[in-house]
Amino acid sequence: MNGLFSRHSNCSLFGRFCRSSLGNLSIPRWVQMKMDFPNVEPLSSEQNNNSSKNDEIDVNSNMNANPQKTHQGSMRRSIPSPITSAKANTAADNRAMRRIIAEDPEWSLATVPLLAELCVTHVVGNFADHPKLDELLPKYKTKVLEKISVDLPLRVVAHLVTDEGYWQRRSKARWKVCDVSKYGGSWKRMFFERHLEHMVEHYVPESTDTAEMIGTLPLASPYVRHLNIRQLLPPVKEEPSKAKDDTSDTASDAGSDWEAPHMDHFDFMPVIQRLPSLESFQVTYGVQDCGMNFEWNLFQFTQRDCLGLSKSIRASTSLTSFQLHRSKVDDDKARVLISHLLDHPSLVELDLSHNVIGDSGARGIGKLLNGHSQLVRLNLSNNKIRSMGGAAIGHALKKNTTLRELNLGLNRLGDEGGQALCKALKENTTLDHVILTSNELSEPTAAAMAQVAIHNTTLRKVNLSCNTLGQDGGKQLQEGMEENKTIIELDLRLTQVGQESEYCINQILKNNKEEHRKQMLLDKLTVDR
Repeated sequence: MNGLFSRHSNCSLFGRFCRSSLGNLSIPRWVQMKMDFPNVEPLSSEQNNNSSKNDEIDVNSNMNANPQKTHQGSMRRSIPSPITSAKANTAADNRAMRRIIAEDPEWSLATVPLLAELCVTHVVGNFADHPKLDELLPKYKTKVLEKISVDLPLRVVAHLVTDEGYWQRRSKARWKVCDVSKYGGSWKRMFFERHLEHMVEHYVPESTDTAEMIGTLPLASPYVRHLNIRQLLPPVKEEPSKAKDDTSDTASDAGSDWEAPHMDHFDFMPVIQRLPSLESFQVTYGVQDCGMNFEWNLFQFTQRDCLGLSKSIRASTSLTSFQLHRSKVDDDKARVLISHLLDHPSLVELDLSHNVIGDSGARGIGKLLNGHSQLVRLNLSNNKIRSMGGAAIGHALKKNTTLRELNLGLNRLGDEGGQALCKALKENTTLDHVILTSNELSEPTAAAMAQVAIHNTTLRKVNLSCNTLGQDGGKQLQEGMEENKTIIELDLRLTQVGQESEYCINQILKNNKEEHRKQMLLDKLTVDR
């Protein structure tokens, strides 16, 4: 008991010594109590407030009752409240000086996200393994589509994701230039068409694995309408290794077959068969950006290529447009191709421009036009068709009732071929656009074309530019155009027809255009009524 009392007395004396030494410094009350009474726990904030109020009441009530204690009361009131002292001196408030740092670096004071947001994040993170989209509400479905990765496998998103915003993000992430107007405004269609084109253009026969392409075709087939193949790579030719000690002629002859691969270029049959919605197909047999690796065989369209392509086109019953240009298609290949296009159920446009087709190939095309096709547009520009080929095509035009556009520019028809075509145009009742530019035509063809202008009532546009028609040919064309009311465009650039004839013809064309415009307005009003 004496020990406890003496320890308490020593603490009290220490407290008085501190107060006397610190002078008028503001010391929190709980610090003073701790120094005076070390075994007493400090009061809470509410208890401190109540205690301070009670102290003030006790002091006021005892001032008059006991004047001797007035000095002690003033000393007691000089001790500030812990709340007041904390506001005056922030360093004295232990709670304001403490900072809690979490051990988890990802922990923050932000509000915990909503359960719906956590679910959306979980769906996005596991979309590749467990795709869930149709089961979600529209507002959550939109959030998922905005957050899912553009690198997801096509087998996951091809048929499931129909949102154009996702396919727009995916297309822009892969290609810098994206003109969606060429694809009917559909980002999904553009992605699959360009993706399939890239696979075909970088396919190396007998080297590239076909598993990826075969797996992609079922995913892309509902969305592919158009294919434009700008290059086709030939197979890699590797010379087989020979034994060092084998120098016989037999061994040399046996190794000569290395230049003849099994398949020259890509075989389109497996692709075309799996694209039931394909409408337009363009292909060029050549290599882009070959640089110093240039070889003529990189641009070779072989017989096997021609036969495989012809069978593929015939198998596509939905195809409406086929273009094979800049591929060195000669007469033999053209006839093979035309034989497979006879009586095609849907083909309306054929483009074989920039090849080497001659008269023999033109005769095959004439057979195609003679009641064995539904072609509306035919482009044979920049070939080697001469007078005989022009006469064959002209003979077919007399009976053809579907063709409306014919392009024979940059050929070698001459006056004989030109006159044969003009004779056919006098009887044809469907063609409205004919291009005969740069065909070595002269005055006889101009005179024949003047007769066409008098008798034909369906032609709207004629191009005779880059032909030496001469002034006499220009006068005859002028006389023929004076009897014509339907031709609205007649290109006579670089024909040497003379300024006077060209001016008069242009005035006639201007009047025909005005009459044509009025007729179009009347037809439109009739349809509206």
